[in-house]
Amino acid sequence: MLIHLQKVCPPEQVDQLCKLIEGGAFADGGKTAGKVARVVKSNEQLETGARVDTVRSEVRKALMAHAGFVSFARPKTLSRILVSRYQPGMEYGPHIDDALMGGRRADLSFTLFLSDPDSYDGGELVMSGTDGETEIKLAAGDAVVYATSSIHLVAPVTRGERLAVVGWVRSLVRRADQREVLFDLDQVASRLFERDGKTRELDLVLKTKANLLRQWAED
Repeated sequence: MLIHLQKVCPPEQVDQLCKLIEGGAFADGGKTAGKVARVVKSNEQLETGARVDTVRSEVRKALMAHAGFVSFARPKTLSRILVSRYQPGMEYGPHIDDALMGGRRADLSFTLFLSDPDSYDGGELVMSGTDGETEIKLAAGDAVVYATSSIHLVAPVTRGERLAVVGWVRSLVRRADQREVLFDLDQVASRLFERDGKTRELDLVLKTKANLLRQWAED
C-alpha cells in the first residue's frame, strides 16, 4: 500500500527549498548506498552542512504537520532524510532500501518531489509489485509514502533536472496491515464527523481505533 500526499509543501516553500538546494554542494549519491544498491545508483546528493540541515528541518516539520502522513505512517521517528538530484543520464536502478537507517528500523520510505514535472523528462519513481509496475511522477510539493521493503527504481532522466527529498520512517505500528486498519478507521471517523458531527457511532469508531492503537503501538 502506498499513499499520495498532496501539498505537503506549498509553492512558496518549494521555491525556498529549491533555492537552498541549488546553492549547495553536491556529491556522488553512491556514497550513501549499500554495497549492492551502489552498483545501480547514479545520482547526486546534497552534502552535509547548514543548507541540507535547513531542508531536512523544513521537510520534517511539513510532513509532521500533514494529517494524511501522520494517519498513514504513524511516525515515531524520521530516521534519515537525503536531498537528491538527477540530471540527464542519471538513474537509480531496481533496489530495496535498507531495513535499518541510522540504527533504527525503517518501515516506510517517502519521496517529496520538488521539481515541476513538466521541467524534466523521465525520472519516474517506479514501484514493482505483484500487480505489475506503478509509475509515479508528482507535482512539486507532493509526496508519496510506500513500504521500505518494496522493490523500486528511479527511471533515467533524459531532460532537465529532478530534485527530490527522500527519507525513511520508523512507525509506532510495525505491521503494514495494522497501519492500514488504523488509517481506514481515521477515514471513516473523518467522514462521519463531516456528515453528522459528534455522534455515538463516531465515538465507537474512535474508541475502537484507540484500543487497537494501544495493542499495536511500540512506543
